[in-house]
Amino acid sequence: MTSDAHQLAQRFLAFVNASPSPFHAVEECRRTLLASSFIELKEKEAWSLKPDSKYFFTRNRSTLIAFTVGGKFVPGTKSGFSIVGAHTDSPCLRVKPVSELSKAGYVSLGVECYGGGLWHTWFDRDLTVAGRAIVRAVDGQLQHRLVHIKRPILRVPTLAIHLNREVNSDGFKFNTETQLVPMLATAVKSRLEKTKGDDGKRRAGVEGKHHSTFLKLLSEELECSVDTIVDFELCLADTQPSAIGGLENEFIFSPRLDNLMSTFCALEALVTSSNAPGSLASDTSARIISLFDHEEIGSRSAQGADSAVMESTLRRIVSNVESNKDQRDTAFQETVAHSLLVSADMAHAVHPNYSDKHEENHRPVIHGGPVIKSNANQRYATNSVSGTVIREIARKHNIPVQEFVVRNDSACGSTIGPIVAGNLGMRTIDIGNPQLSMHSIRETCGVDDVTYAVQLIKAFFEDFPAMDARLDVD
Repeated sequence: MTSDAHQLAQRFLAFVNASPSPFHAVEECRRTLLASSFIELKEKEAWSLKPDSKYFFTRNRSTLIAFTVGGKFVPGTKSGFSIVGAHTDSPCLRVKPVSELSKAGYVSLGVECYGGGLWHTWFDRDLTVAGRAIVRAVDGQLQHRLVHIKRPILRVPTLAIHLNREVNSDGFKFNTETQLVPMLATAVKSRLEKTKGDDGKRRAGVEGKHHSTFLKLLSEELECSVDTIVDFELCLADTQPSAIGGLENEFIFSPRLDNLMSTFCALEALVTSSNAPGSLASDTSARIISLFDHEEIGSRSAQGADSAVMESTLRRIVSNVESNKDQRDTAFQETVAHSLLVSADMAHAVHPNYSDKHEENHRPVIHGGPVIKSNANQRYATNSVSGTVIREIARKHNIPVQEFVVRNDSACGSTIGPIVAGNLGMRTIDIGNPQLSMHSIRETCGVDDVTYAVQLIKAFFEDFPAMDARLDVD
């Protein structure tokens, strides 16, 4: 591991530690882009885009799209979009709209299961909450505010083995509605405020839905009064920070690798490539990163990959960039035909204790470089054309890449690649860094693979237009 790789991995740790929710992840990306002279746009406003310039916008503060317009980008000629897609969400527990629970002398927090998590890993962890709140300001404005309680306030305790002697022989089984419930406090009446009025009826607003002490803690973090909190969306998160570990400091142990790793690498590559002297001035493409919310639950939402946000963005770029002088009706379609989407999501590294779960010729290893994911049934969108582009770029820059195909007797996961490819009719490839313990509260990947992914995505942004010119494939 080089010092540069170690430093990049440390920057990733800082990013993921600061991103306990999709809202925080988008805000971290936003700060990085603003510091790198990207101009923030608003979807509600008209756009006027200039060549050799950098832009971004957010939707719902949980999805972010950033792009650069090359100095020689002319829609409808031989210019295209070089896109990297990732997602900001991860499987987690989320606070229910009415969360106050009380049973057996404990005050607990009602939660929902978001996505397909390995829920048994959430037991006996020091948990907290993070997300966004809508707060009513003094002037009546409704404001988006981030909140992150940076200390353990919640825990889902396991049942002692003395009361469940069969747990090791029969497996750890539990009901996600009744037994995956985090405790918040003991219900000692003299120490807790009542959440109901003297008439026994629930109070209005959030005060009638959540425990008063929990709301008080949120209000202190938000620096507002409880009665100005209109609503909130909160994720539960582990308070243990990410870390570099292993005998040779080669592993990253972290929550939310799926998919903040790809989000970070895409952002890093876009910023680095756009900051290189003269890189944008001579570029014929528009370089784009699309960081979507809601991938873990199917992407079908206003800010998910299966929404109109991607097509809407591409059409607005074509229509509003100054270099589009002829405004031909087919300019958008021609530009899409010259484009490629790299769908970047994490991949399954071969497991030392379950190696038979992988097809014998497709066993990606940690530190082996980004994984090209293929599936004949189009659960991944990779084909020979898109695969050739990435393999050729990797070969040119001496970046290792690996291959993954799921076993025929195993179900194959999917990601945003086939969704966006189907919506846009765009060439697409699915790739991702290898990791272990996917969808656990703590996941594992390799330090060197962070560097490999950033190098590959950066090279894609810089080399794809020339590569596309060499492709004699319609």
